[in-house]
Amino acid sequence: MSSARNLQKALRPLARQLASPAVQRRTFVAAAGAVRAAAVSRAAAPVAKQQTRGVKTIDFAGHKEDVYERADWPIEKLQDYFKNDTLALIGYGSQGHGQGLNLRDNGINVIIGVRKDGKSWKDAVQDGWVPGKNLFEVDEAISKGSIVMNLLSDAAQSETWPHIKPQITKGKTLYFSHGFSPVFKDLTKVEVPTDVDVILCAPKGSGRTVRSLFKEGRGINSSFAVYQDVTGKAKEKAIAMGVAIGSGYLYETTFEKEVYSDLYGERGCLMGGIHGMFLAQYEVLRERGHSPSEAFNETVEEATQSLYPLIGAYGMDWMFDACSTTARRGAIDWTPKFKDALKPVFNNLYDSVRDGSETKRSLEYNSQPDYREKYEKELEEIRNLEIWRAGKAVRALRPENTK
Repeated sequence: MSSARNLQKALRPLARQLASPAVQRRTFVAAAGAVRAAAVSRAAAPVAKQQTRGVKTIDFAGHKEDVYERADWPIEKLQDYFKNDTLALIGYGSQGHGQGLNLRDNGINVIIGVRKDGKSWKDAVQDGWVPGKNLFEVDEAISKGSIVMNLLSDAAQSETWPHIKPQITKGKTLYFSHGFSPVFKDLTKVEVPTDVDVILCAPKGSGRTVRSLFKEGRGINSSFAVYQDVTGKAKEKAIAMGVAIGSGYLYETTFEKEVYSDLYGERGCLMGGIHGMFLAQYEVLRERGHSPSEAFNETVEEATQSLYPLIGAYGMDWMFDACSTTARRGAIDWTPKFKDALKPVFNNLYDSVRDGSETKRSLEYNSQPDYREKYEKELEEIRNLEIWRAGKAVRALRPENTK
């Protein structure tokens, strides 16, 4: 009876997911069988040893790492920890918006520093930040802050650093959400003061996701790192900041590893690489006589609406097992061919990140006065690609989008 109840419980989220019209039903029968194997596998797997609250040592594929959880920082503890601090958040872009609102909702004393009457200022006012109370120009915000959160864009951090650095005085803490500026200081010229703690918390997602997961009562996973520990409390402060901005759990890294993996991932599987594969597959289907709707559905729609959610929820092996035997056989056979073809590209990409080539390219492009216009032109070209014009029509046909 116990195993039956466990199976029924395990099937509920999958059934809800696969019952959605956007999910292809052909995977359901195999998926129902696969969950039994998954349940047996989970039952047989060794349970990671859980230690005292505050730290958990988890076995990640044979490598033990410590992780830190939101549960260790209840709201009362979080508010008490920061009771004597003012968090001056500089910049109100994607991350500034998400982190700032989460901090405010958590009852932390946070203020925003942006250029008066600029777009970010107007966005902040629209989100309920009040000029003179918790919304100030940059210099005034920094002067009031004990923890200065530099969430300007990478290019803007480089441009404004000569003005900001003298204001990061002894006793303050300097916070980043990306290791870009201090790690590539030869290019960015962001040489941090030697008498302050310098910490990082990097959410593994956009600022919009940081905010949306927080509002759902969940939390994004984030990395944290210490670049400079003057007080002896920098690590604890970084973890507390991570929870305060909306993280569910955190893992430790270094500024260098954070920026290397981040730039590498964005250009690879997360964005650049996946878009390149979408385009290549779609174009071959179109060139071989398939219609735009068929090419899009087989390239993007099935991936994002049916298969990728299964990978996210249960893993690649589970997704393979949830598909037909024919799909499974072909995917397993072709995996090493794609890996062998792509690994040299990924090695070149990593080298380009590590040697600063990607940083140099980003700074040079994003520092141009007309970079927004150039960027918009590039986006317009992407919007006008047939694959994404077809995708717009496909999305409109989803039952949840039709009335």
